Amino acid sequence: MDQKVDRDHAIDVVKSIPFAAMHIAAIAGVVVLGWSWRGLALAVALYYVRMFFITAGYHRYFSHRTFKTSRAVQLVFALGAMSSSQKGVMWWAGHHRRHHKFSDQPGDVHSTLRDGFVWSHVGWILAPKYEATETARVKDLAKFPELVWLDRWWWIPPTALGVGLFVVGGWFALVWGFVVSTVLLWHGTFTINSLTHVFGSRRYPTTDNSRNNALLAAITLGEGWHNNHHYYQRSTRQGFFWWEIDPSYIVLRAMALTGLVWDLHEPPEAVLSGARTVEGGQLAPLTMEDAGAAE
Repeated sequence: MDQKVDRDHAIDVVKSIPFAAMHIAAIAGVVVLGWSWRGLALAVALYYVRMFFITAGYHRYFSHRTFKTSRAVQLVFALGAMSSSQKGVMWWAGHHRRHHKFSDQPGDVHSTLRDGFVWSHVGWILAPKYEATETARVKDLAKFPELVWLDRWWWIPPTALGVGLFVVGGWFALVWGFVVSTVLLWHGTFTINSLTHVFGSRRYPTTDNSRNNALLAAITLGEGWHNNHHYYQRSTRQGFFWWEIDPSYIVLRAMALTGLVWDLHEPPEAVLSGARTVEGGQLAPLTMEDAGAAE
């Protein structure tokens, strides 16, 4: 039993080197170049631009298909999300769909409740067990040859961004705009896998430990309303109420006005009117099938 657990949680040391090297490069780069508020502004700007593509693209579009768009804009979403260096669009969506199917249960790829913070935050990404794309879960995405190609050559978009920044702004732009920004982006994204299953409030009695957290919503452009999302995964809007600010949804609504995206799915009135805290609630959690999430 212990040997099986060890294999399931094994880390590929060799393939972890680039991940560790990016962290070292971020610290070393700032030390060598010196602190810069302008550099920090560049890092934060590219952090939030790419965070939008992760939340709206990787998550709400590719993983859950909560809205529709053209094939050309779909490609833009893929390229923007993949510039974050979080592997390919099919890899990301496939593992995320697995997470929802088994959330905080046996089979979940990143459960803080079952496997601890370090594993859920970063360990699983570096594990050989989850290196391959789960193609059976993303048959809807595999219909597009460009997505299949990008998933195989996932390192091209982030490399192109890094090279472009270096050409335009030299080492300053590369270090702050790519290296520092990407490291921050990784951990900002990973907090949704780890911390939103530990800290926050629970409006809906889902079968997992998902929670709503306003601070993490600010860091991730709305993804912190995680209990809402786990209860009704089909919704494009994850901040269900006016005080739950969801910047990604606001941008998508603006895009809808221009015709770039359409059919943004909203939480039905039955979900909104029945909202109550877990302690006093009797609502049954929605399944993936009930929520209509793509799988």
